[in-house]
Amino acid sequence: MIATWWAGLSLIMKILWVVTLTASLIFVVQSILTFIGADADADFDLDVDTSADGSDLSNIEGGANLYTFRNFVNFCLGFGWSAILLQDGISSPVLLIFVSALIGAALVAAVMYLFKWLSSLQQSGNINVQAQAAGCEGKVYLTIPAARAGAGKVQITIAGSVREYDALTESESALKTGTSIRVVDALDAHTVLVEEINAYTI
Repeated sequence: MIATWWAGLSLIMKILWVVTLTASLIFVVQSILTFIGADADADFDLDVDTSADGSDLSNIEGGANLYTFRNFVNFCLGFGWSAILLQDGISSPVLLIFVSALIGAALVAAVMYLFKWLSSLQQSGNINVQAQAAGCEGKVYLTIPAARAGAGKVQITIAGSVREYDALTESESALKTGTSIRVVDALDAHTVLVEEINAYTI
């Protein structure tokens, strides 16, 4: 039965089913790992840096960065299932792909907003970042562009716990994932200015 059904599918639909089922399986695995505290999400920034993060809410803001594997999986879920479910109602392949892509993008945006909201809820009630962050040390989580050209992410130890924040640097070179850093100043409740530890050591 399954073999007959599969043989009757067009090449495009076969590709859609493979992508959608693969994304669904990865999503289920990610969700299980998150709930048991062993999230193995691999996040990619523009330099294709990778990092494994924990499932604690202090790190959940990582889902708010656009260039992550989790967001790619979410897009494939929204796109794939939409295309499969709407194929009989939308006769034009171009329109079907366009609508499905919009739904996939909307799902990514919704998940990013949810992660950002959850992170802000936890951080706002526990820590005064602008009063406590200066001098705290940690590591770069997503590469920080040089000379305040853009924001990356860092994980720092503050008030006895590890938290994740957007980060800028005045360094002349980008700070790569894994670089040890120190917070110079807190620019707002979610963003810190950092420098590389021992950056000037000869």
